[in-house]
Amino acid sequence: MREATIGLAVLFLSLCAVSAAASGPPLESDVADLDRAVRCPVFFSGAHEPVLLVHGTAGRPEDHWALGYQKVLPEMGFDVCTVRLPALALDDIQVASEYVVHAVRVIAEASGKQVDIVGYSQGGLEPRWAVKYWLDVQAAVDDIVTLASPHHGALSADALCLAGSCEEAAWQMNQGSSFLASLNAVDETPGAIDYTSIYSLNDELVQPVLPVATAVLDGATNILVQDVCPARPVAHGAEPVDAVVFALMLDAITSPGAGDAARIDPAVCGDVFLPGLAQQDGLIAQEAIYANGLSAVALEGEETPAEPPLEWYALSEPSQAAVLVAAVAGLALLGRRRKV
Repeated sequence: MREATIGLAVLFLSLCAVSAAASGPPLESDVADLDRAVRCPVFFSGAHEPVLLVHGTAGRPEDHWALGYQKVLPEMGFDVCTVRLPALALDDIQVASEYVVHAVRVIAEASGKQVDIVGYSQGGLEPRWAVKYWLDVQAAVDDIVTLASPHHGALSADALCLAGSCEEAAWQMNQGSSFLASLNAVDETPGAIDYTSIYSLNDELVQPVLPVATAVLDGATNILVQDVCPARPVAHGAEPVDAVVFALMLDAITSPGAGDAARIDPAVCGDVFLPGLAQQDGLIAQEAIYANGLSAVALEGEETPAEPPLEWYALSEPSQAAVLVAAVAGLALLGRRRKV
């Protein structure tokens, strides 16, 4: 009888594990904080899939999106949402990713559609972490487009931490960090999502680009801006307002599959800023990215002597097959004990 009870317990725990694997680990962030972080239209028009904009390090939605995508995309008929990452995206990226998880769930439920995500700089890492470890979020996302994202680390982050102390997010964006090793393990582009990574040769913060670009994702469509418009200068702070980057992003979220540089009209190389963005606003937007970012690091950043530890769910690769094997083993144990 005792052995049968043990078998039932094993089966129950295994089935619970299967259920948990279907969605992902529980969110540890406060629900009220998660709710406050999401900003969406009051009503979704349904003309396109809704777009979630995820800002980068040392920033806020208004720093990276307000004068550009957040202004122009709604004028083009898109329902645009933003998520405000905690601590100006300077702290643990694993925690910040919970905000993206929650935002996708809220947007998908409210709109009844899959969600397209556009992430700038560090903001391209949170969506990837979210869809890797929360399978319901993975199913709710159609496209992930990253702009200037350090998918395999950045020399600038390495330099920030060289003295042995820097912000948690900087540690995690070091080349060879435990966070990036977990993020990129096994499959860099999981699920049926269309991934597009857009990056620039002269991005001063997200390097290296040569010989192998940190922004390149295995399994994604990776587009170097200068392959579309040779010799075009696009610095890190210019990517959220650049006309060519915007055209590539728009193609990715409105076309079947990932982005395709061959579909871009070469005439866009003659434009500086994205459509409808005045030159003055474009320049102000770039100034805001740099100035507010430097101010945030100086005033808000809390340095730590080491990278944050990996969350329990990321310590080893999640394996639904292993969970199912455990469930079958529980059933087998229960059956064998009943025959004895």
